[in-house]
Amino acid sequence: MTNTKLEIKNYLDYCSLQKRLDVKTVKAYRIDLTQFAGYISRTQQTQVTTLTKTTPDALELYISHLHQTYKPKTVKRKIASLKALFHYFEYRDLIMQNPFSKIQIKFREPTILPKTIPLDTIEHLLKTIYHWQDNARTSRQRKEALRDTAVCELLFATGMRISELCSLRADDINLQDGTILIYGKGSKERRIQLGSPDVIAVLEKYKKEFSSEIENCRNFFVNQSGRALSDQSVRRMITKYTKLAAIDLHITPHMFRHTFATSLLEADVDIRYIQEMLGHSSINITEIYTHVAVAKQRDILASKHPRKDFHI
Repeated sequence: MTNTKLEIKNYLDYCSLQKRLDVKTVKAYRIDLTQFAGYISRTQQTQVTTLTKTTPDALELYISHLHQTYKPKTVKRKIASLKALFHYFEYRDLIMQNPFSKIQIKFREPTILPKTIPLDTIEHLLKTIYHWQDNARTSRQRKEALRDTAVCELLFATGMRISELCSLRADDINLQDGTILIYGKGSKERRIQLGSPDVIAVLEKYKKEFSSEIENCRNFFVNQSGRALSDQSVRRMITKYTKLAAIDLHITPHMFRHTFATSLLEADVDIRYIQEMLGHSSINITEIYTHVAVAKQRDILASKHPRKDFHI
């Protein structure tokens, strides 16, 4: 194993074992750092044997390469991965000076507003799934449609991430008091209350129908083989019912989350409550939804702006 590979391995072990970072975060670090090491090895005239010898000039060239290759959001993430690595080198006294201290990185990341689903479209989609369930030709089709109903209802009812939904354990859901324990990013826990009796009812029906599969798998949502439901299965499921409902919109699981947050914000729910329900670590992340609450802005300006009292 080369020095650079060993340096990356040691750092990733530190992230996993000491910092207890999420598996997906460590995977992203591995991809970003391996890419950086490969670029340095290809472009530097002298043979690179250790990342601790990286110069500010080499960093600037790499960052320039990133800007030419990727979108700003991706560049920002890859730079953050590098900063974390060199901060680790400092922490371990492997470098005398952090090369990032010698360069300035400033770039404007464009604001990409979250895509939401019109509420009448969600209602139409859910009606289609219920119809498919009620008119299923076989018991297997009916059972599958029941699970799909429970999945889509829960996504919209809680705003949870698709990864959180697929990793739900049977013990995480208490349908007696209508609460769900969710393990978010970084293994952060939050508890969400189900506010709709209809959603609780369909979850109870699903749990009863799939009781043996759930008991064997221990995950709450299972696939046809009795194993944990995957992200891709949910995406295919939503695409299937979108086509059946003749909806001319590409709907993703995360759009349910965006719609959940935006709808609550437009209903005057305090943004800090929404932050807690979404599991955001910072209010700054939740504030993106203030830009998409245009319907609420329209209502406010129509009813509160003094122009409405003018008689011209």
